[in-house]
Amino acid sequence: MTDKKEKVIFSGAQPTGSLTLGNYIGAIQNWKALEQDYQCLYSIVDLHSLTIRHDPKDFRKSCLSFLAQYLACGLDPEKNIIFFQSHVIQHAELNWILNCVTYMGELSRMTQFKEKSESHKDNINAGLFTYPVLQAADILLYQTDLVPVGEDQRQHLELARDIAIRFNNIYGETFALPDIHLSKVGARIMSLQEPEKKMSKSDENVNGTIFLLDSNDVILKKMKRAVTDNENSVTYRDEQPGIKNLITIYSKLANCSPQEVEEKYQGKGYGAFKSDLAELVVESLRPFKEKYDEYMQNPDYITSIYKQGAARATEIAEKTMKDVKKKIGLV
Repeated sequence: MTDKKEKVIFSGAQPTGSLTLGNYIGAIQNWKALEQDYQCLYSIVDLHSLTIRHDPKDFRKSCLSFLAQYLACGLDPEKNIIFFQSHVIQHAELNWILNCVTYMGELSRMTQFKEKSESHKDNINAGLFTYPVLQAADILLYQTDLVPVGEDQRQHLELARDIAIRFNNIYGETFALPDIHLSKVGARIMSLQEPEKKMSKSDENVNGTIFLLDSNDVILKKMKRAVTDNENSVTYRDEQPGIKNLITIYSKLANCSPQEVEEKYQGKGYGAFKSDLAELVVESLRPFKEKYDEYMQNPDYITSIYKQGAARATEIAEKTMKDVKKKIGLV
């Protein structure tokens, strides 16, 4: 039986490629602190990934790799529920029901649909259009209170709230209304090439993103190429977004303040600072990589984790679905 804590947190991520240093510092490190006070569910949303054509064998490997990365980052599968979205059939079930209370106009206004339609003109499928409804089902299925998302997903979360309110008004109180869970200040990691943009695994410029599975040599090269400025002063200020971002990374990994980083590198140039930061990133990720390799070499353990997670998630999801079916009059 799952012990529901004070509030429920749900987060879903598509299993594409590798988690990034931004994910590690800005999200997952904060997630580990949440497990003491919340019931946390972390879903690898594999169904969402089907809107883009892919190689089935590579996709399966990517899904298992993503789960191993979560575990290697330190997420405790006993304290958190970690599972594949497709293993809990209630996601697809609730998706259809919510489709029937969602308006075409709402979906057509979704910014991400417009952007993805532009980048995938040869495959503008219905799933791409109704993607936000499945996302709403993911969240509402677990009576979620808080969702840790960035600004790019705020519009989708607001739609999920609108759908929940509409359903509740028509059929009676059924779904909790989710709110955004904001990460700690200073945890937002930006692109190494465009420091005005958040570091992203979908960035077309791979030099802007450090992936947790990058080799040590690749990390060193990316850090060396990181955008700075002509001031050659390791200073934490908005006028120097590139170096400010690098200082943020350093301070988070070294568990010190940005001001302490400034003091340490006062009078030193960017070359020495970037070289030291690259080494710090490599050493900080070493335990992750060792654990990741261990998990990937133990497929039976990985299988036991996702089966256990699916069973625990299904138990919660089925309670919601029974209530939903009763409310809408299904026999």
